[in-house]
Amino acid sequence: MGKIIAVSNQKGGVGKTTTAINVSACLAEKGKRILAIDLDPQGNLTNGFGLDPKRIDNTIYDLIINEADIKTCIYKDALENLDVLPSNIDLAATEIELLSVDNKEFVLKDKIESLRNAYDYLIIDCPPSLNLLTINAMTTADSVLVPIQCEYYALEGLTMLISTINIVKERLNSELRIEGIVFTMCDMRTNLAQQVIENVKGNLTDYIFDTVIPRNVRLAEAPSYGMPISIYDPKSAGAVSYMELADELLKKGDLE
Repeated sequence: MGKIIAVSNQKGGVGKTTTAINVSACLAEKGKRILAIDLDPQGNLTNGFGLDPKRIDNTIYDLIINEADIKTCIYKDALENLDVLPSNIDLAATEIELLSVDNKEFVLKDKIESLRNAYDYLIIDCPPSLNLLTINAMTTADSVLVPIQCEYYALEGLTMLISTINIVKERLNSELRIEGIVFTMCDMRTNLAQQVIENVKGNLTDYIFDTVIPRNVRLAEAPSYGMPISIYDPKSAGAVSYMELADELLKKGDLE
C-alpha cells in the first residue's frame, strides 16, 4: 500500500514545490512508483514536470468537483515510474465550490484513497497557505514533510504549521504525523544558516533530516525547463542533495 506524504509550509518561497518535484523524481529514479499531486492553484509542480497548466483538459479541480474521473485526470509517465495529477488556476475556486459540501475536509481523501495500491508514494504539493486545500491534503496524507528555509523567521512559521498539523491530527486524521523537517536554500558558509539549524534542532523534538538542500543556481533554473534537477543537471549540488533526501526517506520508511 502506497504512502501519502503532503509537502507543506504556509510560508511561500521556502522550496516547497521544488522539494515536492525533486523528491518525487528522485524516488521514481530509484525504482519507486510515484504519483505527484499538484494541489496548488499556481500549478508550479505541473509546470515543473513539463506540463502546461493552461493546456490541460482535466485537472485535480475537475476531480474534486466531480466533473472528471480520476483516470482521466492523471497524466501517465511524465517521467519513468512517475505520473502527475495536475493543477491550474481553476483550483483557486475550490473554497467556494466546497462551501456547501458535506465533509468538505475529506473530499480529496475520498478521491485519492483508491490509488494507494497503484503507487509506492503519493506526494502532495500543498499551496503556501493554511486553507481548505491544505486541510484536505492533511486529512488524506499519512505524514507531512516540512521544508523550511534557513532564515531568521523560520521557527516562527514552523511553529504555526506544527500547531495546524496537531489540530488536524486531533480532529480529522488521528494517524497524521510529521514525516520530518528539511532545511532548504541553505548557504552553510554563513553563520545565519548554521544558527537557524541549531535553533530549530534545539526547539523541536520532531524528526529533522540530515540532508540539507543548498542554495543552488541549477536547482532554481530547472523548473523553467520543465525538468526535475536530477534530469536537468544530475551532477549539480542540488541533484545530489535531493537524491540523498530520497535515500533518507526510504531508509526512514524501512525502519518504521
